[in-house]
Amino acid sequence: MSLTARPRTAPAARAGRREWTALGVLMLPLLLVSMDVSVLYFAIPSIAADLRPGATQQLWILDMYGFVLAGLLVTMGALGDRVGRRRLLLSGAALFGAASVAAAYAHSAGALIGARALLGIAGACLMPSTLALIRTLFQDPAQRAKAVTLWTTVMASGISLGPVVSGVLLEHFWWGSVFLVNLPAMLLLSVLAPVLLAESKGAGDGRFDVLGGLLSLGALLPVIYGVKELAGGGWDPVAGAGVVVGVLLGVVFVRRQARLDHPVVDPRLFRTPAYGGSLLVNLLAMAATVGFAVFLTQYLQSVLGQSPLEAALWSLVPTSGVMVAAPLAAALARRVDRAYVMGGGFLVSAAGFGWLATVDRATPLWVVLAGGAVYAAGLVSAMTLANELALGATPPERAGAAAAVLESGSELGGALGMAVLGSVGAAVYTAAMPSSAPAAARETLGGASGAAPDVVDAARGVFVEAMSGAAVGASGLMVLAAGVALALLRRRT
Repeated sequence: MSLTARPRTAPAARAGRREWTALGVLMLPLLLVSMDVSVLYFAIPSIAADLRPGATQQLWILDMYGFVLAGLLVTMGALGDRVGRRRLLLSGAALFGAASVAAAYAHSAGALIGARALLGIAGACLMPSTLALIRTLFQDPAQRAKAVTLWTTVMASGISLGPVVSGVLLEHFWWGSVFLVNLPAMLLLSVLAPVLLAESKGAGDGRFDVLGGLLSLGALLPVIYGVKELAGGGWDPVAGAGVVVGVLLGVVFVRRQARLDHPVVDPRLFRTPAYGGSLLVNLLAMAATVGFAVFLTQYLQSVLGQSPLEAALWSLVPTSGVMVAAPLAAALARRVDRAYVMGGGFLVSAAGFGWLATVDRATPLWVVLAGGAVYAAGLVSAMTLANELALGATPPERAGAAAAVLESGSELGGALGMAVLGSVGAAVYTAAMPSSAPAAARETLGGASGAAPDVVDAARGVFVEAMSGAAVGASGLMVLAAGVALALLRRRT
């Protein structure tokens, strides 16, 4: 019997050992897909020496995966609702494994870029399928909350683990090993998923809106590309035009979906406060965490002088707070209106960012890491509850598309965070840097690397001020997220 047909008074069926084992299997592709966003950070020098890509090709090697993944999430999520989420999951696993082999043994920059694009397509099949299958595996709200907590924690951990895994593998193997590590997990998923997971899909009536899928891709890709380019290099007419074109295509997409009987994404879902409000606070949360992560990584490497692997290992320390806080928040939300728990989590995160706003050159590393643990604990706890609330408010037949929209919102939030907080940090840095410093040093900390020692030292001090400014901006975003949670999500189930 479906969820929609069950009487309101009937208790939801509780998941057993089979469902929890299936959840463990689903975490494999989620971990690897999120790791692949950052796994090339250490491998690029080795790839550059071997394949000799041009500057533009090197950027596309890094960015192609994320762009394709973000652009296709909505389309693949909706497709899974039609053809079956398990089928899409297994297809994605097969493609992810094949593309990993192609990437590992690529003999040219163009071949590697193409393989990264295939990995993005496969990732877009895998990510919404995992979250949508949780919606059907766990019908009991309390159990579903625990499952979504694990899903959110694994996704966040994968992005942090990517550079660490890459650094360890490159110590012993060639750069292709960072892709081949995907194969055992995808093989295990392909064997166990048909045994543990029943097929799950929506009603499946009506033709799939191919034009709508293309419009969603055409809306998301230019916006995310444009925002990232504007964040990294300042105003650029091409990037600005990309954002405008993407927004216009997004408007066309929404208007088209409102007229269709079988849309890719039902616009009425956004008018549901439990879903629309959760989507908005998730976007704000990702804006804060991704936008600030750029500063924290550069602080560890360029100010404290740590190697990339050292910085990656130290950056894992704040996730320890997540491991404790997320389950506690999920348990508390069963006794208190979750909007208050989410608002409290965002305020804790705001306090953590405020803590980091006080950092200066003399601050011990453990103080910085403790502040990171505080903001990460509050932020991920609130995001977990938002994901669970949005998923619970989604009709089961639309779970794939709804999960994909949540993940697309996270991608867009990350790009916006880099733009907004990056602009704040750049403004503080430029204003505080002495006018006597070389022009390149007045723009970025990296631009000061070849300057005189006193200029480099001054640039490091000014960068810490810029990081403090970004922390203040991130704290403000968290306060805004807390306000949205309390305004839109109280008494929502």
